[in-house]
Amino acid sequence: MPDPVGTASNDAVGILGGTFDPVHLAHLALARAALERLGVGRVLWIPAGRPPHRAPPHAAAEDRLAMVRAAIAGEARFAIDASEAHSAAPSYTVETLERLRRELGPQRPLVLLMGADAFRGLGKWHRWEDIPRLAHIAVATRPGYPLAAFDAPLADLYGRCRLARPDFSSEPAGGIHPFELVAGTVSATEVRALVAAGAPDGKLLELLPAPVLDYIRQHHLYRI
Repeated sequence: MPDPVGTASNDAVGILGGTFDPVHLAHLALARAALERLGVGRVLWIPAGRPPHRAPPHAAAEDRLAMVRAAIAGEARFAIDASEAHSAAPSYTVETLERLRRELGPQRPLVLLMGADAFRGLGKWHRWEDIPRLAHIAVATRPGYPLAAFDAPLADLYGRCRLARPDFSSEPAGGIHPFELVAGTVSATEVRALVAAGAPDGKLLELLPAPVLDYIRQHHLYRI
């Protein structure tokens, strides 16, 4: 299968999954940090179809895909993987990574991008123990709030796999690197609530890329 991200075979590929309901500025900050600070050659955005641990997305798959495309259009090193957005099967991260391993090969460094709260809950994810053998993990933390207070199995994994530097090129998977990221406390829930309440564009543009807000307005998304 052709490489969907078009990087050289030894370039690390960042993996950013989520419902993106809608995609917002904190998502973009994380993806840009991967390019600028983590040595990642490309970031692959993977909108989920049916997340297993939360309610179904509010916006349809086509709308969420369109919003991600609008948000990333100006960055050639961003790509979108739409293969899961329309699926009725649960979108489990470990199965996504297994699919990418089949497509990209066993030696391509993959870097799963996530926030600190998501990482702290990793021990509840489906087959979470298999994730480090499939990808590295880069964990964005807020300044002044380092990763701490894990449950025992996750604490053991973090202790064994922690990388002081984002050196993802020497191995295809297995490292965990925490890094500070100033991205605000944007949440998609907050954005949807503001849109439904009729918030002005000036307020919403503090949270959303302008092309995404344009799409939401044009397609009348997130109205009560």
